[in-house]
Amino acid sequence: MMGKKAIEAARVFVEETGIHEVLTPEEFLVEREGMLQSMFPTSELMPGASRLIKHLHANGIPICVATGSHKRHFELKTQRHGELFSLMHHVVMGDDPEVKHGKPSPDIFLAAGKRFEGGPIDSQNILVFEDAPSGVAAAKNAGMSVVMVPDPRLDVSFHKAADQVLSSLLDFNPDDWGLPHFQE
Repeated sequence: MMGKKAIEAARVFVEETGIHEVLTPEEFLVEREGMLQSMFPTSELMPGASRLIKHLHANGIPICVATGSHKRHFELKTQRHGELFSLMHHVVMGDDPEVKHGKPSPDIFLAAGKRFEGGPIDSQNILVFEDAPSGVAAAKNAGMSVVMVPDPRLDVSFHKAADQVLSSLLDFNPDDWGLPHFQE
C-alpha cells in the first residue's frame, strides 16, 4: 500500500483487515491522522540519503522528490531536514493537481520529469530511488530506471521489477549508473 494515494490505501486496508464492518475508509483516515501527526515529525532519513543527495547536488546532477504524501504530511516528515530538502530542484506531492492517480500509475514521476530547469527530461535518463513496490512499478511505468531500497521485511518477490536492489543507500555506487563517483 506504500506509495498509493491515502484513500486507495485505506480502502485496501479496511477491506483486507476485515474492519470494514466497524470503520469506513474515510473514518480510518481520520483515526490515522492523529497518529501521523505525532509520528511524522520524528521521521529519520534513510542511512546514506544525506550523503547521496549532497553528492548529487555538488556535482550538478538535477534531483527532485516525487512523493505520494500530501503536502501537510510531507512538511511534517521533512521539517527536521529542511536544509537537505532545499537542495532539491523541486518536489511533486500526491496532492499535486497533475497527479491524477497514485502509484503504480506513472503520473507523479512523469510530472516530476517535466519540471526540471530547461524543460522535460527524457524518462530514460531518470534514475528513481524507491522503497515501495508500487513506487517501483510507477517509475517503470514511466520508463525510468529504479534503484529499490526496500524495508528488509518486504518479501523478496517484490524486488523483481527494480533494476537494482540495495539493502541501504550506503551501498549505492554512483559509478554503476554513470554518475560521478563519491569523493571520500
